[in-house]
Amino acid sequence: MKKSKGEQKLLTDAELELMTILWRIGEGSVADVLAELPKERELAYTTVSTILRILEQKDVLATRKEGRGHIYIPQLKKSDYESRTVKHVVDKVFEGTPVALVKQLLDTVKLNDEDLAELRMLIQKAGKK
Repeated sequence: MKKSKGEQKLLTDAELELMTILWRIGEGSVADVLAELPKERELAYTTVSTILRILEQKDVLATRKEGRGHIYIPQLKKSDYESRTVKHVVDKVFEGTPVALVKQLLDTVKLNDEDLAELRMLIQKAGKK
């Protein structure tokens, strides 16, 4: 039985790399995805094609036939994947304590005054819900 999109595991690094490209460009062929990879990232056409087919099997991508090839279309929204990933990190790494995640973020990542002001605003807004 297939898992629903909400129950799927996190993407591998390679899958996420290709999904990030497709989220950015909207949809594309294997060649389109290859063209968007950083120059120093050398992946074979067949490797990209295999990863995209795996993502299709996982219902993360849909395809439509175009000429002799396929166009890959994201079925999983980037925001949904971000939510799933954050929930996973909070549950598995921070033992279900979101405050521990935020504390670690503040301790680890250098935030400028603008970032901190935006975080304060978001916290105030969340407190009013």
